[in-house]
Order: sequence, then structure tokens, then C-alpha cells
Amino acid sequence: MDWWKRLKTFLREVNVETRKVTWPNKQEVVNTTIVVLIASFIFGIYLYLCDFVFFKAIHSIFSVFHVFS
Repeated sequence: MDWWKRLKTFLREVNVETRKVTWPNKQEVVNTTIVVLIASFIFGIYLYLCDFVFFKAIHSIFSVFHVFS
């Protein structure tokens, strides 16, 4: 039954540590969600543009050497 004592101790410590956590309020959650969505959108556009530029560059190089005409 040693595992039972360890489990009870663990759960008691989890409860104590959980009470120390500062939970965000609704407005903080909404604000950080908006920031994440905007940042994801901006990085998505940036990566799309990088992909497009590299595609055009490789396509131009291939067309100069008549590869995959």
C-alpha cells in the first residue's frame, strides 16, 4: 500500500501547486488568442511569399538551362 500513500501525497502536492497558479481572465485569453491568430496569418503570408519567390527563381534557372521545358 506504499503506492497509495505516494499517490495521496502526489495529489495533495498537485492541489497545493495548482492553487499557486495565476489563471488568466477572459480578456487576457481573448487578447492572446487574437495575437496568435494575427501572427499566424502574417507568418503564413510571409512563408507563402518566400515559397513563391523560390519557385520563380528555380523555374527561371531551369528555363535558362532548358530543364523540364
